[in-house]
Amino acid sequence: MKDQEVKVNQISSIVVRAPNWVGDAVMSVAALRELRRLFPNSHITVVSKPGTAEVFAGADYIDDVLVYERAGVKSFFDQVRAWKQREFDLALLFQNAFEAAAISFMARVPVRVGYATERRALLLGHAVPVPGWKQERHEIFYYLNLVAELEKLLTGSTREPSAPDFGISVSDREKRQARRLLMERKAETAKPLVLLCPGSVNSRAKRWPAERYAALADQFADMGATVALIGAPSELDVSQTVAAMTRRPPLVLTGQTSVSEVIALISIADVLITNDTGPAHIGAAVGTPTLVIFGPTNPLTTRPFGPAGEIIRQPPECAPCMLRDCPIDHRCMTAIAPEEVFDRAQRVMRQRLEVAV
Repeated sequence: MKDQEVKVNQISSIVVRAPNWVGDAVMSVAALRELRRLFPNSHITVVSKPGTAEVFAGADYIDDVLVYERAGVKSFFDQVRAWKQREFDLALLFQNAFEAAAISFMARVPVRVGYATERRALLLGHAVPVPGWKQERHEIFYYLNLVAELEKLLTGSTREPSAPDFGISVSDREKRQARRLLMERKAETAKPLVLLCPGSVNSRAKRWPAERYAALADQFADMGATVALIGAPSELDVSQTVAAMTRRPPLVLTGQTSVSEVIALISIADVLITNDTGPAHIGAAVGTPTLVIFGPTNPLTTRPFGPAGEIIRQPPECAPCMLRDCPIDHRCMTAIAPEEVFDRAQRVMRQRLEVAV
C-alpha cells in the first residue's frame, strides 16, 4: 500500500513513538491532540520508555501506552514482534532515532512517517525533511509539523493550531496523594509550597550553581515556605549538595518519586524553579507558575510554553552554546543572582494569589 493511496478512513490503528526525555514527551502532547483530531475513530497507541510513559497516563487523546524498556538486542526484536501483533496501519515517529524507524520497518507497518534524521530516510515511507526553522521555533511546533505533514499526505490539506493545546490534567485524587506524600515526609502543607529542581540529567552546563539554589532555598524557608527538591535519581547528588549548603534543610524528594508523582506535586506547588529540564515543561503544562533558569540552551526552542512559564536569563556573547560542559567560567549562569530569582518568584506567587481571589 503506497502512502499516496492511503486515506484517513483506512487508518484504524496507529502507533506513535514518543520522545525519550520527559520534557520532550510533554512538548509532544499538542501534536498528539492534533493526531486525535485527524483520526477521531482510530486506535492510537503511544510507545514510550518507562517513566516517560507516565506523562501519557490517563490521557484522553490516546487509547493506550506500550512501554518499551530498551535492554539490548532482544528487547528490540520483542518490540518488533509487539508491533507486528498489533497490526498497526500507521507509524508516526516523534523520536528521531534510527532505531524507531528500524522497528517500524521490520514490523511492516504500511505507512511510516518521521523526520529524515539519523540516516533513516530509506526506512520511512514518508521521510519529512527537518524544517529550516528548527532552531527558531518552539519544539512543540517540531512535533506539530509532523502531524501537519501527515495530514497533507493523506488529505492534501493542512492546518496549524493557533493555540496548541499542550496541557496535562491532574486529577483531584492525584493531588490528594501528592499532599499525603508531603505530610508523610513531615512537611507543613498549610505553608506555601516551593519546588526546586537543581539538576539536569543530560547536561552539567544547564545547572545553576548549587550554592545559589541553597541560598534561594533559605530565602524561601525564611519567609515561611515549605521547600522541596525534586528530580531524577541521577540528580540526587546535586540535590544532596544543595541541601548540605542550606541553613534550613529542604525536603529532598529527588529520586524518591515517580514521574506521575512529580507531575502531581508540581500541580499543587505555588511556584516551581528549575533549570532547563523536564519539570520546566511539566510546570507550564499543569499551569503552575514556573521560573526556568537559562544558560547554555536556546530559549526559542525549549522555553516553557504558555503563560505559566517564564525564563530568567543573563546571556553573555557565547550563549546559547548548547555545550554540555562549560569550557570557561559558566558566566551565563553565574550572572544570575539568588536575589533576582527570589524577587521574580515572589512576584509570580503574588500574581497567582490575585487571580485566585
